[in-house]
Amino acid sequence: MKGWERWHSERVGQDMTLARWGDVGRPVLVFPTAGGDAEEIEREGLVDACSDLLSAGRVKLYSCDSVAGRVMLHEIGTPEYRLWILNAFHQAVYHEAIPAIRADSGGTDQLIVTAGASIGAFNAVATLCRYPDAIGAAIGMSGTYDVQRFYDGHSSDDLYFSSPHHFLPDLEGWQLDVLRQRYAVLATGEGRWETADHSWRMGDALGAKGIPNRVDAWGPEWDHLWPTWQRMLPHYLDELT
Repeated sequence: MKGWERWHSERVGQDMTLARWGDVGRPVLVFPTAGGDAEEIEREGLVDACSDLLSAGRVKLYSCDSVAGRVMLHEIGTPEYRLWILNAFHQAVYHEAIPAIRADSGGTDQLIVTAGASIGAFNAVATLCRYPDAIGAAIGMSGTYDVQRFYDGHSSDDLYFSSPHHFLPDLEGWQLDVLRQRYAVLATGEGRWETADHSWRMGDALGAKGIPNRVDAWGPEWDHLWPTWQRMLPHYLDELT
């Protein structure tokens, strides 16, 4: 069964949509690609690819609008503004989307799995690292983890707090202690338009802080395209749920 919820987010200053597929199971928040909306994963076949897991009641899939990704993709406003939206988007996910997912799941405090492809993979891993109290694992597919280049090389506190490559080296305390009990799988193809080195560097950054992770290289026949992610997502959800 599909459902959706829409609200105005004061954090990002615009409406956000959260879509859902499935009735019971482990909640999985799948981030869209850079310009995607909450229903992109259905149009592009990821929901159908997970049909066996949905039918078996093992997962409930959720997705939200790629608010920060659209601003980044279309270069709306200054780099400072676009980075502010990125930071605010992660905060909206934690303070608004995740509570909505928990309420939809009967008020459970079960840890959520995040997932995504390309920029969606960045958001999945970044939110795991920022909010390990709410997220138990992340599935990054064909991840684009070096995002500073999309902001004209600009640097700010918003970039620092949004990008694991920037904040992980300094991370200490309870957040790191909890994060070391979480897990990230970083899958990448090695075909057309893939940048497998992004996944390896992200894995190195996580590993340097003792955060469990695994990088899976799928080979040169797997391109930076939806058919690759249609195979990856159910494979790793089957493993993690």
